[in-house]
Amino acid sequence: MSGESFEPRCAVVLAGRRGTDDPLADADGAPHRALLDIEGEPMLLRVVGCLLARKGLDRVFVNIDAPELLDAYPEWRDLAQQGRVQIILSTDSPSRSVLESLEVAGLDEAPVLVTTADHALLDDAMLDEFFAGCAQNPADLSLAMVPRASIVARFPEAKRTYLPFRDESYSGANLFFFRTPNAKQAALFWRRVENDRKKPWRIARAFGLWSLILFVTKRLDLAGGMRRASLAIGAEVSAIPLTIAEAAVDVDKVEDLLLVRKILSER
Repeated sequence: MSGESFEPRCAVVLAGRRGTDDPLADADGAPHRALLDIEGEPMLLRVVGCLLARKGLDRVFVNIDAPELLDAYPEWRDLAQQGRVQIILSTDSPSRSVLESLEVAGLDEAPVLVTTADHALLDDAMLDEFFAGCAQNPADLSLAMVPRASIVARFPEAKRTYLPFRDESYSGANLFFFRTPNAKQAALFWRRVENDRKKPWRIARAFGLWSLILFVTKRLDLAGGMRRASLAIGAEVSAIPLTIAEAAVDVDKVEDLLLVRKILSER
């Protein structure tokens, strides 16, 4: 109900690669994309540190394809010895990796936050706003989105993938709050469409012909889109709009990495 605390006890960070060929990591001299240097700190450990600093969040599960690379970092070894982090070996399917991570993290007993290793700018302000939204809009699964207007105003030259709705277009913010076991239905649905993750129209088509027509003609607002998504997925899904443009910045290409470093250097 509204006002309920939605702070999770554990989180999952997705750090798996789809293949070993990674031009971004190679260009920057990093052994793995998740280990790109961000202000003198591996990107993955920056995200993990932000999560573990949250009051009440005492464990982070890292889903990664090359866990042996983490042994080179003393800060990781310290966290492992404290029992605050645990490795989950990733698969070649992001959706399957999510499902396996939720199983290990214990979604059947308690809610789980899922984010990604390339969320290099993740901070308390984003998490505070996200969890406040989750408390006001409880659902099986809540996901963070950022309005296009906020992103363009802050980063006019940034290129992002947007989902267009009647009220506004939105970009994902790589924050997912799996509140109930039924939220796993969303990951199962994602298995069917994950190859089209950069093609909004194909994803919309998976929700049914009429939903596709409404989506293409921009007759659905964000709330209406989530209602139709919930029916197709078989779980209640809510979108939490965030006002912080940086929440939509992930490190997916060289331009993103340069932007993140620029933002942090200006701070």
